[in-house]
Amino acid sequence: MANSNPPRNTQTPAEPQVLDSLHRPMRDLRISVTDHCNFRCVYCMPKAVFGTRYHFVGHDGLLQFDEIERLARQFARLGVRKIRLTGGEPLLRPHLEDLVESLSAIPGIEDLALTTNASTLTPKKAEALRKAGLQRINISLDALDEDVFQKMNDVGFPVARVLQAIDDAAAAGLNVKINMVVRRGLNDSQIVPMAEHFRGTDHVLRYIEYMDVGNLNGWQLQEVVPAQEILARITELWPLQPVEAHRYGEVATRHRYIDGQGEIGVISSISQPFCGSCTRARLSPEGQLFTCLFGTKGHDLRALLRDGAADEEIYARLQSIWQARDDRYSELRATSAMTDVKKVEMFHIGG
Repeated sequence: MANSNPPRNTQTPAEPQVLDSLHRPMRDLRISVTDHCNFRCVYCMPKAVFGTRYHFVGHDGLLQFDEIERLARQFARLGVRKIRLTGGEPLLRPHLEDLVESLSAIPGIEDLALTTNASTLTPKKAEALRKAGLQRINISLDALDEDVFQKMNDVGFPVARVLQAIDDAAAAGLNVKINMVVRRGLNDSQIVPMAEHFRGTDHVLRYIEYMDVGNLNGWQLQEVVPAQEILARITELWPLQPVEAHRYGEVATRHRYIDGQGEIGVISSISQPFCGSCTRARLSPEGQLFTCLFGTKGHDLRALLRDGAADEEIYARLQSIWQARDDRYSELRATSAMTDVKKVEMFHIGG
């Protein structure tokens, strides 16, 4: 079924080196460095499923930092310009700044970012990451109200510590964005308070529609708060105007406060799919390459590495995978073809 929504982010990408079957370039690589997480967010890793007996990837199964760097170099040759480190919770991986330093040195990589719940982000760690070459950090914060936030993370983690980590990251010189996943009936009451809190700061608040990533988070369409409703609630108090995307493939639509107090972003994978300009590849902690957030099957790159493949063989494999890519799950979500599809879980490949 064709997507009836208007095209987004359609500016022509510069010098694409490899295109998929729908003519989308490879520009972004998201690397999940661990599937472990110390939160049990209800939209990602509900405690009823991910309890104390859940088996995560062991150390030997994880891609090692030198293996990640080697793959990233081949991705860069194919056109990747932006790398984001994710999880699970990536800061649970020891010495992550060492990986950041090696990735930042790869020719062609222009943007190196991290998504984190910030629970272990200290001033020292933020400074180490920045000195190693990290440029930007996205910090998850789903509510300012203490009770609501603790219901979301489901481990009793306090709001104040995340807010302090935001300040620490900014003080270290990192560009900070805030990610808020909005789920109706749980934290949608926080849409306006979050906007008010971050207005006038240098931090862009990004609202994310509750997504059906994986099969274990109990997703229901009626719990999605569409982007247009989010924008309407904010505009009632502080009028907004749309802003052009920074670049091709940007997933968040940008909106600027007319009174000059900054901007917000909205990621509307459910109500306004943007599959047509998706430039993202995703690497799981154990080296599976997924070409869609809602992917059903990965491609084993760890075996390729550990079986002694040469760089040119790895390059050719990545190229062939991307050229065959035809993913557009969000555009097809409502069709019978997508019914009961078993998808990779969010905690495994990042959001």
